[in-house]
Amino acid sequence: MFESLSKRLAGTLDALRGQGRLTEDQIKNAARDLRMALLEADVALPVVKNFVDTVRERALGAEITQSLTPGQAFLRVVHQALTDALGGTAAPLNLRAQPPVVILMCGLQGAGKTTTIGKLALRLREVEKKSVMVVSADVYRPAAIEQLRTVAAQAGVEWFPSAAGEKPVAIATAALEQARKRFADVLLVDTAGRTTVDEDMMREIAELHAAVQPVETLFVVDAMTGQDAANTAKAFAARVPLTGVVLTKADGDARGGAALSVRSVTGAPVKFMGVGEKLDKLEAFHPERIAARILGEGDVLSLIEQTVQKVDRDKAEKFAEKLKKTRSFDLEDFRGQLEQMQNMGGIASMLEKLPGAAQLQERLKDANPEKDVRRSIAIINSMTRKERRFPDHMKASHRRRIAAGSGTQVQDVNRLMRQFEQARDMMKKMAGGGMAKLMRSLGGKLPPGMMPKR
Repeated sequence: MFESLSKRLAGTLDALRGQGRLTEDQIKNAARDLRMALLEADVALPVVKNFVDTVRERALGAEITQSLTPGQAFLRVVHQALTDALGGTAAPLNLRAQPPVVILMCGLQGAGKTTTIGKLALRLREVEKKSVMVVSADVYRPAAIEQLRTVAAQAGVEWFPSAAGEKPVAIATAALEQARKRFADVLLVDTAGRTTVDEDMMREIAELHAAVQPVETLFVVDAMTGQDAANTAKAFAARVPLTGVVLTKADGDARGGAALSVRSVTGAPVKFMGVGEKLDKLEAFHPERIAARILGEGDVLSLIEQTVQKVDRDKAEKFAEKLKKTRSFDLEDFRGQLEQMQNMGGIASMLEKLPGAAQLQERLKDANPEKDVRRSIAIINSMTRKERRFPDHMKASHRRRIAAGSGTQVQDVNRLMRQFEQARDMMKKMAGGGMAKLMRSLGGKLPPGMMPKR
């Protein structure tokens, strides 16, 4: 997400980065460019005005004019203004209340409430180690209850049954009583949505809120609706006390207008963003890290956290031990690394968290790295165990058979083998202590337990 905003800001900031000093005219021109970039990103007009005024005021102040590197100082001003616009600091869920903690989900139809409940339930179960129950109070949309039942099964959490003929308040209160009996830590309540905001929906949400007294009331909104997302959230915030926002389809939002607008317009922090269709595609929202992504500085901390959560520790430790003992790396190992990459969300997810992400994505705009990974795995799967274990013994006839078996061309097999050889060379260097040096160079930036043992 934020690709178009990142590209637009990059040109403005690059022109200022190397300046020995900044004139008032340069700052005004940069502020004008920032304003145009934000408007093109569909950011709400009041947010644009406050943002640009803040940047201009700080940039013309002592923190820029007295700096030895005014270009870098201006970048820091923009970074802080973006961080403030996005909410300042991360706002985690309040899970310290007396269980069951009730989380009420609201939003328009089609925003992705039900899927988001599944994602949140999975996160609560796997990351927070909570027992979770979900219930649907949506008695209007066909198959809404059954959809939640399916999602709950995929997330591995308990589903409380409800039916279309029941009253939403009665459903929610019965589920709350059952959650108490089952000693559930968290109860997630799905609610009905409409295609537009209407009085009946607002009254029903207010009644549900009064009946179950949720600790968290989360507004789920499609990030791709841009500025309209903030306006809709504002209408909900006027009727129920929102404690947070979840942005869905953030991976398809190249502009970022919703993320930059919704906090300022509603006063409610963005707590999560959906970055894909699968249930594990829900990320905590960290304003400072998102600001760094927008400015092309990367988000290495989130990438490390993602690695810690998604990588199979047992497999990783066995692979590391094998590499250390034998210093060998075969095609079965290579396939394992490709599969781990898929588990982490794929190359695109990793790229957007690296410094210079916009430039990297621009270079790969005509490529399809996810498809390349799937094709590589298919090619390796077409090999015999002996070929995977002893790739150097592979002959041209073997490669033709492998290409036919995987539905690819011999050139694809040859390309894969070149990539494998490059990976093997890198792994041998890591086995010789290169990886330990890299990890230690990161120092205190890594989470506890991630530093290599001496």
